[in-house]
Amino acid sequence: MLLTKGFEIELFTSTPQGQAVGFADRIVASLDGFVREPDSRNVEYTTAPFRQYEQLLIALVEPRQRLRHYLKTFGDYTIMPGSTLSLGGSDRFCRSDPQNPYHGYIEQTYGTKVVTASVHINLGISDSEDLMRACRLIRLEAPLYLALSAASPFLDGKLTGSHSTRWQMFPKTPVQVPLFISHRHYIDWTNEQLQLGIMQNVRHLWSAVRPNGDRRPYDLNRLEMRICDLVYDPLALLAITTLLEMRLIWLLEQNFDPISPGVSVFTPEELAGITDQNEMSAAQSSLEAELIHWQTGEKILARTWIENLYEEVKAIAKTKGTLCFLLPLQKILKQGNEAQNWLKDYGAGSSPDQVMREVMQQTTFSENQLAIDLGLSHA
Repeated sequence: MLLTKGFEIELFTSTPQGQAVGFADRIVASLDGFVREPDSRNVEYTTAPFRQYEQLLIALVEPRQRLRHYLKTFGDYTIMPGSTLSLGGSDRFCRSDPQNPYHGYIEQTYGTKVVTASVHINLGISDSEDLMRACRLIRLEAPLYLALSAASPFLDGKLTGSHSTRWQMFPKTPVQVPLFISHRHYIDWTNEQLQLGIMQNVRHLWSAVRPNGDRRPYDLNRLEMRICDLVYDPLALLAITTLLEMRLIWLLEQNFDPISPGVSVFTPEELAGITDQNEMSAAQSSLEAELIHWQTGEKILARTWIENLYEEVKAIAKTKGTLCFLLPLQKILKQGNEAQNWLKDYGAGSSPDQVMREVMQQTTFSENQLAIDLGLSHA
């Protein structure tokens, strides 16, 4: 059986010229399913958990169509792809809820480093120790998913030198997060961070992967991967999610644990350090990043590592009926992720402004066509 899956999608609202404009208060008041982020230029919607990818596809596209339709009611505004304020605006914070003390803390502590857009992928795993094993493995391989999803090479109209500027600058909190060796370890560590004031609340664990549930850290029911930049193409996002789910199904079926004796040449402490280093390499160069393999310590290109994983999970995807959703991964591996394609256009002579305007036109057209194909009303 497939796992339940859901997404938290953060988006920037902007002009067609790529200037982010804050409408969070109006959007949240008028559209079901949208919630605030600390900055009003961001909004977030969450899909319900589904097992079937066909349902997820509709759940991804339909809210964006409603949002596009609503934005048009008060001017020429749109949704901006990418995970940073690509064409300007990082010099100021635009509070969405001035009365919210947690938002005030975020603004004062982090500033616009947190004003980014991303996708969080949640997969349901009910047994807490299975979930911890899953978090251990995916934490070690999270840099691969960042490499596939990188979509933030620009900031304030300038080239940054990173494929994922978002993950380079995002204030991961706490700075050092261990590999949790058990649910008990996670509970004790979380309570210690809260007592020390390092975390303000149980949500204030901003790492690549975290356990999630209705009463953290005690009641847990899903793995949340937070490392991915915003993957605007729904089919590309479903392909990345399929790779992740098939990897987790393999882990659960094999009862695999990356910290079992003999699996890796590294200690859990060393593994945490290696994956932090790999995250930064992937943020810098995405699919072309040279990473350290967590099992052997050998250096390997992110692209090659992903190709190897793809071959390993392909048979599982076939038996689970999800191979068609995995296949678009090949396009990303061959043609590049969003950041790499935008950088190709930049290298061919386009300015960041020209690149992002063209991307917005293309994504609007592609999404509207997909919505028509799916029979969604606002297309």
